[in-house]
Amino acid sequence: MSELLRNVDARTRLAGTNKLEILLFTLGLDAATGRRETFGINVFKVREVMRAPEITCAPEMPDGVKGMVSQRGQLVPVIDLAHFVGFEHAQPPRILVVTEYNGHTQGFLVEAVDRILRLDWSAMKVPPEMLTSRHGGLVTAVTELSDGRLVMMLDVERILSETTHYDDEHLYQGIEPADLSGCTVLFADDSSIARKQIERTLSAIGVRWVGTVNGLRAWEELERLAESAEARGRRLADMLHAVLTDIEMPEMDGFMLTRRIKSDPRFAGIPVIMHSSLSGNSNRQLGESVGADEYVSKFEPRQLAETLIRLLKRQAAASTA
Repeated sequence: MSELLRNVDARTRLAGTNKLEILLFTLGLDAATGRRETFGINVFKVREVMRAPEITCAPEMPDGVKGMVSQRGQLVPVIDLAHFVGFEHAQPPRILVVTEYNGHTQGFLVEAVDRILRLDWSAMKVPPEMLTSRHGGLVTAVTELSDGRLVMMLDVERILSETTHYDDEHLYQGIEPADLSGCTVLFADDSSIARKQIERTLSAIGVRWVGTVNGLRAWEELERLAESAEARGRRLADMLHAVLTDIEMPEMDGFMLTRRIKSDPRFAGIPVIMHSSLSGNSNRQLGESVGADEYVSKFEPRQLAETLIRLLKRQAAASTA
């Protein structure tokens, strides 16, 4: 299975091209359809695919967490993805996909891995409501393979919020209102749990916001706002004060959205903050390469609040200078 992940570093060249590579896998039998459905995860977040070692169970583990494994001296929690989509195992899953989100390492138990697929984010579509409801709102994007199979991307961040401390109350302690009542932020994120956290953070610091579910919807909203500003004879930067964007989103990713914003004079003076669970300096550098002004890790609301306050106060000072 190591062949699946060879030359992962080379895949960073996909940034800014609206392309991605996903590792395809199955989780078991879907009792509702009688099929083994296909799921995908962004290769950027995959560190290793391996046969699952012995799992050590621990008391009071959250539902869906099978225990811990030791990997190179590090204890890694093991999460059974099938638990969250309600699939049945014909036999215990023995494949472990080791991933990294926000600097945290965890393993996902899956039934089998298939292959790595390269495609354009525009081929990933927002799922229909029927499909979203069937899997408890966990599917954030879908695409169709040449053989007719659907590939579903899971809202892994929502799963992690249910199994870790990604959205605990203490994360918001110390966030206070700032003198930013005239500021508006537009954000884009396909994860429901991330949108909820963004909204709570923006409301806590006293900022108006406009939320969208992916980069394409954000771009459409930006164009609408630009037309409105032009009709009023105003600069858009006087009406919209920052854009906050996830990276991984169906239809248009955050790299492409940022590149479009930074190459369009209508949006001059509007800072773009990338807000992503993709960890590491390489992803920060990729964000900078397409023009992002800041890069903030997800599930760090205090850091997000501090970054926004600093940028928005700078914007306010520039507009009154």
